Amino acid sequence: MIEARRLHILRAVADHRTVTAAAAALYLTPSAVSQQLTALEQETGHKLVERGARGVRLTPAGEILLTHTNAVLAQLEKAEAELAAYSTGEAGTVTLASFATGIGLVVGPALARLAESAPGIRVRVRDAEGDASLPMLLERQIDVAVAVEYRGAPGADDDRITRVALYAEPFDAVLPAAHRLADTERVPLAELAKDTWIGPYPGNPCHDVVVLACEHAGFSPQFEHSSDDFRAVIALAAAGAGVALVPRSALIGVDLAQTVVRPIDGAAPTRKVFAAVRHGAEAHPLIRPVLEALGEAARG
Repeated sequence: MIEARRLHILRAVADHRTVTAAAAALYLTPSAVSQQLTALEQETGHKLVERGARGVRLTPAGEILLTHTNAVLAQLEKAEAELAAYSTGEAGTVTLASFATGIGLVVGPALARLAESAPGIRVRVRDAEGDASLPMLLERQIDVAVAVEYRGAPGADDDRITRVALYAEPFDAVLPAAHRLADTERVPLAELAKDTWIGPYPGNPCHDVVVLACEHAGFSPQFEHSSDDFRAVIALAAAGAGVALVPRSALIGVDLAQTVVRPIDGAAPTRKVFAAVRHGAEAHPLIRPVLEALGEAARG
């Protein structure tokens, strides 16, 4: 096994051409340098230097080892730099889980910000519904959750997690183009009580938002079709299969042909989105910049 410190000595001898000069540069005695060179030759099984009247020169074997020495020492320097960055919290990996539209709306922009402000922090993203990410967080499968308020979610007073509010967005009504309320400027939710409904599966936080909004309007929606993919929900509405309430950000970039999108008359159902970490982790030097970047992306 070749010791890295002896490679440093070989390079110093190659640079300075004399043992004395190399020793002075390394703050060693000439005898110590000579001893280390001899040990290196024993480790490699090759004569590495030749001494002459004009100093020391590398043998062909020494030249070969010097080429590898430069690469090895450069890699060690990189390793030391990365470890130093890690120890100060400037480098490392953070695992984050978010639902799909949250990834598009805040997680993606936050990663772009971190690439400039904290390039040593690597964020590993996992797609998880808003009700799945908090259990993943508490089970230590992830470090940060971008989640949605839902019935049964850990509250803001839960001492297991720290929450950072990101954004709130309304749900809009998505109706088939031929729907009787298509020409209405704002849709009264109670007017959809007898319609067939399309929406997420029970357990999805958005399902809870829709059901609660309808209950407040005096009825329980009759779900005929279910999908957690809002593109599928909108496609079914376009086909005339029913009506739906969809978060506004989920409408971005989606084909809305053959549908009509209208705001809800009165208090609109709202999806409240927040970032969460295990309590105490908010001050971690790797996690704090991620939370800050998510907040900045949400404000932007």
